[in-house]
Amino acid sequence: MSKEKIDKNRLPKHIAIIMDGNGRWAKEKGKFRIFGHQNGVKAVREVSEGCAELGVECLTLYAFSTENWNRPKIEVNALMTLLVKTIKGETDTLMKNGIKLDAIGDRSTLPVDCLRELDEAMEATKDNTRMTLILALSYSAKWDIVNATRIIAQKAASGEISIDEVNEDLINKTLTTHKYPHPELMIRTSGELRISNFLLWEIAYSELYFTTVLWPDYRKEHLYEAILDFQSRERRFGKTSEQLA
Repeated sequence: MSKEKIDKNRLPKHIAIIMDGNGRWAKEKGKFRIFGHQNGVKAVREVSEGCAELGVECLTLYAFSTENWNRPKIEVNALMTLLVKTIKGETDTLMKNGIKLDAIGDRSTLPVDCLRELDEAMEATKDNTRMTLILALSYSAKWDIVNATRIIAQKAASGEISIDEVNEDLINKTLTTHKYPHPELMIRTSGELRISNFLLWEIAYSELYFTTVLWPDYRKEHLYEAILDFQSRERRFGKTSEQLA
């Protein structure tokens, strides 16, 4: 098993995942797209537990983008219903594994029942310290950057800050992701080679890992393989190999 080969001293502190391929997985089986989303829940559980067991501090899952609202209404409604049911059903699992739940994105667009279940689960798990699971819901990186820019502009206009204070650190602190370290590893399933408006600011220096595995089939072993690949890379951050040595 790949797990034994992982160097626990060189784990990424934060892993972000674009969970892609639910629709294709369902189509291959002659089912509706929501069938794929339903079966993707097991992959969420596997990966969350796998990260917590290894000692990864944060896991961010791209659950629903702002662009996903443009999908057929029947699929959006089914996804929201599934989300509520999943959050309610998985809270005990989060507690058992010591996982804290958090969320990023435009909360104002989420249905009331979805927000209620989300808030209840976040409240129930707030004291857990083993790992933080962050759901990106009604989220897009462009939305977050525009939102942060608007907040900073309002502060500058009111005289709360000066233009000279607008820098990278201020933007970091204003984004909805400000509580967490930037992801060191970003994984996308299903073979698509796109970022899809996910954490564009935060993954500037992340290692990107793409796999052809469809999300409902994704398991702990696939996670281990991604982490081993991450550990095989030389992260230079603009420096040369000689400088790092």
